[in-house]
Amino acid sequence: MLWVASAEPVELWSHASEDDLQIVIQAVYRQVLGNQYVMDSQRLSSSESLLRDGSITVRGFVRSVAQSDLYRSLFFDTSSAYRFIELNFKHLLGRAPTDQAEISAHVQTYNEQGYAADINSYIDSEEYITNFGENTVPYVKGNQSQPGFKTVDFNRTFALERGFAANNIGKSARLITDLASNQATRFVSPRKSAGSGSNTSKRFRITASTKVASARLNRRSASEYVVDYSQMSGQVQNILKAGGKILSITEVG
Repeated sequence: MLWVASAEPVELWSHASEDDLQIVIQAVYRQVLGNQYVMDSQRLSSSESLLRDGSITVRGFVRSVAQSDLYRSLFFDTSSAYRFIELNFKHLLGRAPTDQAEISAHVQTYNEQGYAADINSYIDSEEYITNFGENTVPYVKGNQSQPGFKTVDFNRTFALERGFAANNIGKSARLITDLASNQATRFVSPRKSAGSGSNTSKRFRITASTKVASARLNRRSASEYVVDYSQMSGQVQNILKAGGKILSITEVG
């Protein structure tokens, strides 16, 4: 899979069973650690216990994982500063950074206040709380229409999210040039050596809501578009220009 629509959000409900709790815990590890395999010895047992007894919420558990030595060793110690910020956006907010200003703000937060404060700036943001609240595991939202975001954000999320196993391969920032120069990010086929086959022969299903009645009725209906890889960016732009809303983009072969 190159770009997969977000699964149903994983939420921890009150009076959840132990099985339900484990689903949430595994979903947090998978999202925040970028599909890294977590050994039993690496699990945050004390934080899991706090989540189990209600002392912290899912948001608190996300914070514990993102501030852990494991997260720091995987994504901070061996990556460039820009790459680390890219990954924080993906892991904690479910999208790519939109412009250079967002990158610069996090560089400044880290330089002036330190690692923990920068991690907190994502998790305590209005965006995080609005999208995920206290008990929903963060998930990729950059392949869905969101208020205030542009077509280019689909492309940038795609650049960070392609490939299940290759999500976090590479220690250099992928978007640094585009963000610094305010250029659009192109859809680029990943190299086969990166663990993903070429996507130029693949097709994608775009599901979108579109207006089907007069504006005064304000009714919408879901429509699907199956397009080649090369047509995807153009189709997304056409949907948004027509007033539609992207619901999901999935690979169909």
